[in-house]
Amino acid sequence: MSPELDDDHVEAICKVLLDHGVEFVIIGGIAARLHETGHSTVDIDICPSTAEENLANLAEALVSLGARLRIEGDPAGVPFDPHPDLLRQATTMTLITAHGPLDLCFAPAGFPGGYKTLGDRALQIVVGALDLPVAALADVVASKRAAGRPKDIVALPALEAHLRGS
Repeated sequence: MSPELDDDHVEAICKVLLDHGVEFVIIGGIAARLHETGHSTVDIDICPSTAEENLANLAEALVSLGARLRIEGDPAGVPFDPHPDLLRQATTMTLITAHGPLDLCFAPAGFPGGYKTLGDRALQIVVGALDLPVAALADVVASKRAAGRPKDIVALPALEAHLRGS
């Protein structure tokens, strides 16, 4: 298993995204960790806006990050052309970048509206020198509940307890 993703990697990936003007919300396990729940994760999940200009910005950022498709058994990943047309057709993409793993999820479980829904409720959390848009913890919990994957089900009691205590 890969080591836990630390704040330096999160900051490095997000800085490239922000420098390219990408609109996104951090979701998933990394969002849970940034809410100081003690949750650990090995990749950064983001939900980008699907607006045309944003997809073009995202494509440029992915090139700058040296993004490659992440596949099991190939730690270097597989090259691909992150063209906006390809991104427009994707629902999820698992990538490896120069700064670590990055997953794109355009319509997270429980949030078919994706960025439009999550962005409205996102919070700004400081990581290093950056203010990053992070999904509200209630939305992270709702998405993990909707996904229903074994790793999400195991994480839910602790995340829900943290949510009640917040």
